[in-house]
Amino acid sequence: MANPSSIYDEMNGADGTVRAHYAGYQKWLAETPPERIAQKRAEADLVFHRVGITFAVYGEEEGKERLIPFDVVPRIIPAQEWKQLAAGLRQRVKALNMFLHDVYHDQEIIKAGKIPAEQVLSNSQYRPEMQGVDVPGGIYAHIAGVDVVRAGAGEFYVLEDNLRVPSGVSYMLEDRRMMMRLFPELFSRYRVAPVEHYPDMLLSNLRAVAPAGVLDPTVIVLTPGAYNSAYFEHAFLAQQMGVELVEGQDLFVRDEHLYMRTTQGPQRVDVIYRRIDDDFLDPLAFRADSMLGVPGLLQVYRAGHVTLANAIGTGVADDKSIYPYVPEMIRFYLGEEPLLNNVPTYMCRKKEDLAYVLAHLDELVVKETHGAGGYGMLIGPRASKEEIERFRQLLTETPERYIAQPTLSLSACPTFVDAGIAPRHIDLRPFVLSGKDINMVPGGLTRVALREGSLVVNSSQGGGTKDTWVLEI
Repeated sequence: MANPSSIYDEMNGADGTVRAHYAGYQKWLAETPPERIAQKRAEADLVFHRVGITFAVYGEEEGKERLIPFDVVPRIIPAQEWKQLAAGLRQRVKALNMFLHDVYHDQEIIKAGKIPAEQVLSNSQYRPEMQGVDVPGGIYAHIAGVDVVRAGAGEFYVLEDNLRVPSGVSYMLEDRRMMMRLFPELFSRYRVAPVEHYPDMLLSNLRAVAPAGVLDPTVIVLTPGAYNSAYFEHAFLAQQMGVELVEGQDLFVRDEHLYMRTTQGPQRVDVIYRRIDDDFLDPLAFRADSMLGVPGLLQVYRAGHVTLANAIGTGVADDKSIYPYVPEMIRFYLGEEPLLNNVPTYMCRKKEDLAYVLAHLDELVVKETHGAGGYGMLIGPRASKEEIERFRQLLTETPERYIAQPTLSLSACPTFVDAGIAPRHIDLRPFVLSGKDINMVPGGLTRVALREGSLVVNSSQGGGTKDTWVLEI
């Protein structure tokens, strides 16, 4: 585990001085009574409960819904730093989309020996049904949530790419609204880049990838329904974009076109922002027992009569076993050096990597290649002997299902906890939109590990969120 003195502090430098971009906020913080901050936090909790900004945790008793803890201390990023980070994100997402097009068409990167064929073609997230299918603009990952952490001396690392149905953007928007409601005076002191135009940007991007010849596309949000853990976000985004929120039962296929049932009769649908996993989209093509999808949807999609965002089969590019190859993708497709670092990764399917991992389990983070949400992982420095031995057995039995990485000392940001203001580890999920161009609103969702010393920021594991301020000057 990292020495606390070696952890990058977002507000304070190593010599204890306040970083320039935090100076104004730190002064305000020092002048503000803790009682007022506590009162504002309680007010925020009350409003979030009233609005219903909750999420469900699968596996918990009675499908209990939770309030995601909101921290009133923002994470602040200076303009120049964000500019560099945004350039790296654009580069990375562009290469990932080119990779997806390639592996479903000519597979040049495999022929060039840059990625082993079995890593792609035998991956459970690779969809042979997409081979040869052309999607509008060659874009597969229209919405990408790229998890970024800062470590060491302050350099950024990409921790993982989320290209299937990344969630969390509604919390980014609600966190900003809440901060402006609670502390309007802060926004007169700081020039904080706005994020509230994200729904307009998202809708514009979705309309831009409509099937060829459709000039005024109908866009919908497809949800699994009210029992999904992210249903609040589905409803929120549909409402914010001014489009229909539908379930599979509201749609049907006729003559290779997709229609929505309305009180005025069938209405053709051109673009689906789907929040349903591939397996459940079409029971005729994927899981036959799915009640969530639309029979015949894949046929409409392959005919080019509807756009799915994100495309079917994007999961092969964000699988953790593919992650180590992303820097090589950037070099192969763009002829550029990556602007953002990958975390050094041991691929346990390799004999020499597995041997190293087994010998250093107490130092490493071990992850399932298909895992998500902070589940199925081992944080060696914090694990018990029993947990380490359990993972040793799992790795020995099925090494191809795991990767391992060094335990990064994630940066810490001041956070208001029961004991007052204290540092807590954070990450950042910017949301990158690909349409005619690659765009994003400044910042993203900052997640914070609320337990002292914890490195797990996932909301399903007790993490919270913060407003992210990117300064305009």
